[in-house]
Amino acid sequence: MIEISNIKLYLDKLDGTPQDERAQLHAAVLRRLHVAPDEVTGVELRRRSIDARKKSAVHLTCTARVSLRGGQAAEERLLARLARRRDDRGVRQVVVSTPRLPSPIRGSYESRPVVVGAGCAGLFCALALANAGLEPLLVERGDDAARREQAVARFSETGELDVESNIQFGAGGAGTFSDGKLTTGTKSPLHRLVLDTFIEAGAAESIAWDAKPHIGSDVLPGVVEHICARIRELGGEVATRTRLVGIDWEGGTATPRVAGVRLATTSEGGIVSERRVPTSRLVLACGHSARDVFSLLRDAGVTLERKTFAMGVRIEHLQADIDRAQYGPAAGHPSLGAAPYKLVSHLPSGRSAYSFCMCPGGYVVAAASEQGGVVTNGMSLAARAGTNANSGLLANVLPTDLAGDDVLAGVELQRQCERAAFELGGGGFVAPAQLVGDFLANQPSSAAGRVAPTYPRGVAWGALDACLPAYISDTLRAAIPDMAHHLRGFDDAEAVLTGIESRSSSPVRVTRGTDLQSVSHAGLYPTGEGAGYAGGIMSAATDGLRVAQALIDSIEN
Repeated sequence: MIEISNIKLYLDKLDGTPQDERAQLHAAVLRRLHVAPDEVTGVELRRRSIDARKKSAVHLTCTARVSLRGGQAAEERLLARLARRRDDRGVRQVVVSTPRLPSPIRGSYESRPVVVGAGCAGLFCALALANAGLEPLLVERGDDAARREQAVARFSETGELDVESNIQFGAGGAGTFSDGKLTTGTKSPLHRLVLDTFIEAGAAESIAWDAKPHIGSDVLPGVVEHICARIRELGGEVATRTRLVGIDWEGGTATPRVAGVRLATTSEGGIVSERRVPTSRLVLACGHSARDVFSLLRDAGVTLERKTFAMGVRIEHLQADIDRAQYGPAAGHPSLGAAPYKLVSHLPSGRSAYSFCMCPGGYVVAAASEQGGVVTNGMSLAARAGTNANSGLLANVLPTDLAGDDVLAGVELQRQCERAAFELGGGGFVAPAQLVGDFLANQPSSAAGRVAPTYPRGVAWGALDACLPAYISDTLRAAIPDMAHHLRGFDDAEAVLTGIESRSSSPVRVTRGTDLQSVSHAGLYPTGEGAGYAGGIMSAATDGLRVAQALIDSIEN
């Protein structure tokens, strides 16, 4: 197969429809290869990005794979001809290989593995284990996707929080209600497997080639349900409303090893029943908000470590302003959509701030999982058609920033700040908010300007410093003007800051070795974002697949 990179498609020749874009790409491929239409049997778009470095010449840049009539021999003749003409730059021959889920195991196993947490790491780990014939038990403390949507909507409308099923807990994990962004800074051959699985489960095919793919929080619940159904079809079990309450160990304190788990399931009528499930292999994919699980591990002597995490606020601008800042005169062209951004500021103080989970045309959401604490996050629907753009605006909390020697000191800091935000909001999960101009001037706000906040429980205007450590507030205050040098209008005085964003990552790492098991307790496989080994949907999913393979290897070898 021939791959061509750096194919440019210009906006003035595009009408914004997918059909026209495909036609323009096909024509560009023919021109680039100097071949007749009947020589090409297929053109596959592999990557599409927006090049907006010059605002006067915004265009699309594509990579395509091309099949030729005559197969490999025809490809080799074409490459030789282009090379003779010194016209082969950006054109190469590629061998296509597709990663697959693990095949059925060769050995036998004494007990099925248990996977705790049905976020991306847990879902993909359980899917791989099920495909290998291991009949895993996937445990999720929250509801299935459909009931979880109802719980989230009820909380947004009434403030009635279900502490077991919310934006943090439930099938699909925290990523389900944060846009389903699939961008990642990691590289892995497993990425294609993850994308193909999502597409098979109902996500748009565009996630396979979009440089900044997302699924959309309105589409993700159905995708998650499809993956759960597939796990069941392969012999696995998915238990929702089921919480890990204990781990049994064998081998004594010198060589502790997983022997079983204790689970508590809540019925629709509210009746709690407990059971013990014997297992020698426990995958812990609990997510970054499972604070009770972190306490359980600490009390059992499992090796944990503090890690850097981040806290801050959500910042909202008008999406039209972001579009103009990013795309200039091309803003609004249907081939571009709502503009994203990604910003970082390295300050003279040695601290840094950055944007996180940017949601074009999105909404700030109520993401609490504990009573008495306000937490924000952001999401977009598939169309990204909302009036506002929002992003996390975060600064790092270093292990050295935390007092004492408790490994869960970061968890306690998060909780303290969330409770302070709750008090500033006046209760009812109303969030504290402040205009950017007032925040920079160190004065409280009293009303919105031209940017209306989208946080669903409402906001209480004031000052945000009281719910954040001073080093976070000071860092954000210094970073906003600096970021405005890279994104015009980022320091708009009427942009809105809503507090607080405290759950962007886990403050704890469950230390594991090269075999991906806990360094202190055999048979315990920490994975994903909560365990400290991922930073988004793609990295969590691939880490779950890696852990599944390590677990399978431990059986077969």
